[in-house]
Amino acid sequence: MELVLESGVVRGDGRAREQFYDSRGYGRPVAEGLELAPVEAAHLLYRSDIESVRDAESGESLDFRALLSSAAVSEIDVLVYKDLRDRGFYLSPARDGWVDDPSGADFVVYPRGNGPWDEEVAYRVRAESERTAVSAASLGESVLAVVDEESAITYLETDYPTVEGASGIDLPTDVEADLLGDRVLVWDPPSRLYHEGFYGQPLDDDAGKPLQLSLVEAAALAGRGVLEVTGGEDAIVECGREVEGERFDRRLAVYRALRDRGVVPKTGYKFGADFRTYADVDTVDSLGHSELLVRVLPADHAFSPRDLALDVRLAHGVRKRMVFALVSSSDSKTDIEWLEVGRLTP
Repeated sequence: MELVLESGVVRGDGRAREQFYDSRGYGRPVAEGLELAPVEAAHLLYRSDIESVRDAESGESLDFRALLSSAAVSEIDVLVYKDLRDRGFYLSPARDGWVDDPSGADFVVYPRGNGPWDEEVAYRVRAESERTAVSAASLGESVLAVVDEESAITYLETDYPTVEGASGIDLPTDVEADLLGDRVLVWDPPSRLYHEGFYGQPLDDDAGKPLQLSLVEAAALAGRGVLEVTGGEDAIVECGREVEGERFDRRLAVYRALRDRGVVPKTGYKFGADFRTYADVDTVDSLGHSELLVRVLPADHAFSPRDLALDVRLAHGVRKRMVFALVSSSDSKTDIEWLEVGRLTP
């Protein structure tokens, strides 16, 4: 059996199709033969299912070492392909004409027991080195397989979550407050502001006052006419920008969006996030655990896979889900896209 590497595809005859596609799901059938992606041929060479592949251009016979050292295949792709095969999956390289919608993925993985002749897809996998920055905008519909420097692979599932809750109160108006260095104090707050709305933190829990508000809480409340502060909402926002720069505007936009969705955001500082969130707050006295950790990022952010893995591991360690709020702004509007990332064991 001769397999020939030509124009980025390894071609074989009808026997190759019968042996590798019909029984084991490698490649794609064409006419009476078979086409394999180089990563598939590399796996067959590694397994000693074939001895060599002939390079049509040079005439050289390529074994596993020679093919892996060539520009025809990425070792990162080979490592992820092998790992998924070892886990019992059939998978296809995500190439135009080979699978439906190949964009954004390197492999289409079928449920165990299924193959490329079935329509069902388990995962769309993208393979990356831990040293490769990953654009946030490119995630959301695929599994990120990160290969570290010791060739261990971490799978991170990405999705667009629905962020909604059932929290909300009838807000008071014209509540006097003072803007300090980086927070706002409400000296005589209506009790429902904290106890039902979970806004701020009382300095004295028994007295319930004064109520300390973060700058994002205060700016959001001032914008709704709840607070009376010297200089109004603009003074609070300006103070926030002096403390945090343009990051404050992104955090304020996300804070408002979460409240509009019935979700209560509170500081996520102790978890290394911008917010932790509560989806259903009736009263602070019956408060449950927060569900999400939210990090606020510009929409054009590129993740370091190491930082991404750290965020996800920390969130799982405290039994929360990791969500990123990706903020883009134009002159007239601000858009927020929610991206959830979690660990996956295929």
